[in-house]
Amino acid sequence: MALKRALSVSDIRNFNPNTLNFEGRWLESIGCPELTGTWIVWGNSANGKTRYSLQLAKYLARFCRVAYNTLEEGLSKSIQDAVIDVGMDEVSRRFVLLDKEPIDQLAERLRRKKSPDVIIIDSLQYTGLTYAEYKKLRDEFRTKLFIFISHADGNEPKGNVGKSIRYDAFVKIRVEGYKAFSESRFGGGKEYVIWQYGADSYWSYK
Repeated sequence: MALKRALSVSDIRNFNPNTLNFEGRWLESIGCPELTGTWIVWGNSANGKTRYSLQLAKYLARFCRVAYNTLEEGLSKSIQDAVIDVGMDEVSRRFVLLDKEPIDQLAERLRRKKSPDVIIIDSLQYTGLTYAEYKKLRDEFRTKLFIFISHADGNEPKGNVGKSIRYDAFVKIRVEGYKAFSESRFGGGKEYVIWQYGADSYWSYK
């Protein structure tokens, strides 16, 4: 196999990353992220994880095409209610829901022209991916952004694969009590309130 050409300083200076110009609360939380790589969102159930993920999906759809793969729950009334609640109709031309689409079928979808730019997978634990398989998926689709939603084990993503992806991810987002706490390579760092009433109720007892 031929070696790739090594990059010069001039090559690096002339590199033009595909950056999303986030504003407002999203800029304060995440910064201006690049449209590639992996993010991970994790938290316990009933803390706002799905609500946050759909709010994020809606915001991302302002910039690019977004697919939300409901591997765990599939199309259901709760997903329907959540999609309607966040006002996804406003970005309906750039958002699609995938109903429990297996990873091999998802990969086939992503090989097509005009496939989604951002793929949100809910949840990581339902993919069945090993870390090696995750890296293969990420490396095949280097122009895509993968966002994995994960169950939690304490303050960490659940399972060895989840913990490994956390170290690899460009953006790491922990959800607790209807707030999202971000660690991002792109800046940000300010907590994001997912639902004010729920957050006030939860954190008033902390």
